[in-house]
Amino acid sequence: MKLEVLRFSSDSDSTLGVLFDITCERKFLCFTLEDEFREVKIPGETRIPAGEYNVTLRTEGGFNQRYDDKFGTDFNKGMLWVRDVPGFEYILIHIGNTDDNTEGCLLVGDSQNQNITENGFLGSSTDAYRRIYPPIADVLVNGGQVTITYKDYA
Repeated sequence: MKLEVLRFSSDSDSTLGVLFDITCERKFLCFTLEDEFREVKIPGETRIPAGEYNVTLRTEGGFNQRYDDKFGTDFNKGMLWVRDVPGFEYILIHIGNTDDNTEGCLLVGDSQNQNITENGFLGSSTDAYRRIYPPIADVLVNGGQVTITYKDYA
């Protein structure tokens, strides 16, 4: 499976984007929100560099336990973990609404507010996660490969 994030708006607090499944043809999955771009990384306040990364499942850690509790272990097979990002560790794809909910991770949602005159915001994040997570996790559970490419337009 091949995922793609197109980042289209970056301000002083957040970066907005769109997540697609591009495995066969471009299919819209959801909106995204990340921390802002910085020339020099500030831990927990900087989006990851553009590029292609592997995604695996992370079955340990506090996030995974919270998602087991929230969604149940029948749903949650592990956190979607964006791997081998230079200078970053434990970059996850998860729910959240603002840049306060991420430390470099990719947040997903079904609606999005602009980040030009106010702070960026994602709505219906849990709904989006419930929809996009199962097909991605299924590929990984069944031994397939998932990659995610981040492209900067802002």
